[in-house]
Amino acid sequence: MAFKQPVSVLVVIHTPALDVLLLERTKHPGFWQSVTGSRESNETLSFTALREVAEETGIHADADQFIDWHVSNRYEIFAEWRHRYEPGVTHNTEHVFSLCLPEALPVQIALEEHLASRWLPWHEAAAACFSWSNRDAILMLPHLNR
Repeated sequence: MAFKQPVSVLVVIHTPALDVLLLERTKHPGFWQSVTGSRESNETLSFTALREVAEETGIHADADQFIDWHVSNRYEIFAEWRHRYEPGVTHNTEHVFSLCLPEALPVQIALEEHLASRWLPWHEAAAACFSWSNRDAILMLPHLNR
């Protein structure tokens, strides 16, 4: 088994009206989040964002639709997930992206990762997130130059 890289993306998928897509984690019912995922091999972070959105939602967007916020968050990896990383790795660096869709679309969730999906107004979505970095990114949405 190859170890995961401690480099990931967070992709906030939203509509122009700022409805935000959240996914419920399979292994933690009640934990809602945006699309997240680790970089694989030497792929660019933009490609990681595009790949993770397609894998986790079935949404296929063009690379130029993704906005790199040039914001990164460093956080401690939960102990229960550290076995997926090289021994001694305790922190991850997450890079924030967004994807604006014209409307709330139905999604095809990856059942091995998520139980459900839902679209919520941005303030409700932020309150529903278990992750502080995800919450903070959603709270920034109304202030972005769009």
